[in-house]
Amino acid sequence: MNHTDARRFADDWLAAWNAHDLDALLSHFTDDVVFTSPVAARLLGGDGVLRGKAALRHYWTEGLRRIPDLRFEVVGVYVGVDTVVIHYRNQLGRLVNEVLTFDGDLVKAGHGTYLDADANPAGLTSR
Repeated sequence: MNHTDARRFADDWLAAWNAHDLDALLSHFTDDVVFTSPVAARLLGGDGVLRGKAALRHYWTEGLRRIPDLRFEVVGVYVGVDTVVIHYRNQLGRLVNEVLTFDGDLVKAGHGTYLDADANPAGLTSR
């Protein structure tokens, strides 16, 4: 992936998140995507590993329900081999990185990563 394509992806990703448009967001992921996040573990219980688009939709739906003011601002976009890192600031001003690995044009694996102090980005507790 080149920097132009990565920036275009990040712009689409950002627009979908800020519109809370899960269909647009999920259109960028493979059906068998694997996504990890400590926030998923906190919201849903379990180990924070989500397998498949349906599990990702469930997590993000719950997240949007519990954080209705969710909004992101992209700070930087980093490109690697089949990998893009979106460095962003959330609605609380906390910094987060999303590390995304691609299979062609679609994300096959993703990881939400947080600074120690920001590991609970919205003061969330498990259900």
